[in-house]
Amino acid sequence: MQSAQNKILLKGGEWLVKESSADDIFIREGFTEEQQMIFDMCRQFIHTEVYPILDRIDSLEKGLMRSLLSKAGEQGLLGTSLPEEYGGLGKDFISSTIINEGLGDGFSFSVAISAHTGIGSLPILYFGTETQKQKYLPKLGTGEWLGSYGLTEPNSGSDALGAKTTARLSDDKKYYLLNGQKCWITNGGFADIYTVFAKIDGDKFTAFIVERGFEGFTQGPEEHKMGIKGSSTVQLYFQDCKVPVENVLGEIGKGHLIAFNILNIGRLKLCAATTQGAKSALNMSVEYAITREQFKTSISNFGAIKEKLAEMAIRIWTCESGLYRTASWIEEKQQELEAEGKTHTQALLGAAEEYAIECAILKVYGSEVLNFAADEGVQIHGGNGFSDEYLISKVYRDSRINRIYEGTNEINRLLILDMTLKRAMKGRLDLMGPAMAVSNELMSIPDFNEGDDGLYSEQKKYISNFKKSILMVAGAAVQKLMTNLDKEQEILMHIADMAIDTFHAESALLRLMKLAERNGEQNVSLQKDIVDSFIYDAADRINKHGKDAINAFADGDELRIMNIGLKRFTKVQPFNSKAAKRRIADKMIGQREYAF
Repeated sequence: MQSAQNKILLKGGEWLVKESSADDIFIREGFTEEQQMIFDMCRQFIHTEVYPILDRIDSLEKGLMRSLLSKAGEQGLLGTSLPEEYGGLGKDFISSTIINEGLGDGFSFSVAISAHTGIGSLPILYFGTETQKQKYLPKLGTGEWLGSYGLTEPNSGSDALGAKTTARLSDDKKYYLLNGQKCWITNGGFADIYTVFAKIDGDKFTAFIVERGFEGFTQGPEEHKMGIKGSSTVQLYFQDCKVPVENVLGEIGKGHLIAFNILNIGRLKLCAATTQGAKSALNMSVEYAITREQFKTSISNFGAIKEKLAEMAIRIWTCESGLYRTASWIEEKQQELEAEGKTHTQALLGAAEEYAIECAILKVYGSEVLNFAADEGVQIHGGNGFSDEYLISKVYRDSRINRIYEGTNEINRLLILDMTLKRAMKGRLDLMGPAMAVSNELMSIPDFNEGDDGLYSEQKKYISNFKKSILMVAGAAVQKLMTNLDKEQEILMHIADMAIDTFHAESALLRLMKLAERNGEQNVSLQKDIVDSFIYDAADRINKHGKDAINAFADGDELRIMNIGLKRFTKVQPFNSKAAKRRIADKMIGQREYAF
């Protein structure tokens, strides 16, 4: 990746109140030769090892998924994130993100491998003792042992800390005896190692490393699911399950640190996978549209189809932009923390926590981009899209789970503003000054001549105003509702959606600016079409979310002034989005695939 030297590294959430430079971000087009080789290897694995046997995978053929994961281990795809001292490749965070993207459209296999390399292995890497790391990580890195993660229970999903599974010290003080059950456990049917959460003495939420074969540990049958049918999903049961005391993971009573820190990374990695899944859905749709004829012509010639294809591409491109912008932030923050004396794992954990807000944004947006692409893909396929003979029907079924796991999208939306406000209260993020500046601006006469007149100055002004709209609405909501704000979930989610659109609009614009600097403005006209189309549509969405939020808590003059301000901050010039989207679609139709 590009050097972090002389770059300004924003803190988590700081993009909302500070201007970013295109020079300071990493873009997908900046892959090194090695990173591109890693991505190509992942694509080859999916096409040669996974796609030919999708039906066998979905039938849960015994031993098949395990053998696939072993093959991936032989190619180094399981140990990318593990340090070399534990048998891994010790690759940077961007490279591990690339692998998650490259393997992201492998349906149930993608779920299995991401669970193993993520929640199945990282808790031990980040929180294990040296003895635990030496015992488990080398085997997890090769696929000799496979990992899983037991957090969810029948009555505690989003409320993870409400778990009922208990742990008590045995009389001889050699074991913790676990009692309870876990559900929806990915890889649960064949894993060798499980990170399981339980409460010691009823209140100390703690993680344990549980091995298959421990006395008192059993599993239930495979669940019958709507999608990802080839992913092993079972319940786990613990009846005085004997876990050696040396298998406590992390500190007693600090299990929440493991659960929540692992989720930060998992959310970004999920976005990477869903980005590739969306590209795959788009490619299927482009190919089908070209070959399908109606009224004596290819349906790819119809404007209604081009609109769908282009909108899918616009959302995918903006998603990529936010994904690699954030991945590079985490990588650079990790390097910064290591330079300060932190260990590799401490640094990565600290970096992921720093950008937890952005990880939540990415999880929501990435999963919903895939959902959109899958849904529109079925629509383009028409009746055939409803048939299992066409792969798009499988994309549709399998995509739905992404908006639920790694924290539901509703929970993540609530977290976006909650984390932002908490950082402001702790002094980690200066929101008060910028929010007051916006408040003062509302009471002043607009300066229609402000801002620069350079390249993309208009787009930069739009995004600056989008940020002002967020600060205006969020600031007023905090002042008006104060401690009751957390009970107003609808308002919180409206503001989160404003932030999601704004973050991705800025990320896409910065990527465009960097490409224009590298390749020349004349060579990025289609990327400019993508950015302009997204900003044009985002302005209306941000305006609607802003209105719905302020209408819920403001009245009188305050409501009138904020509505005027919101209209000012979300105003964009007329734009022929139809023509832009036709150009975007024609490019893909000409190349028969996502072409950006």
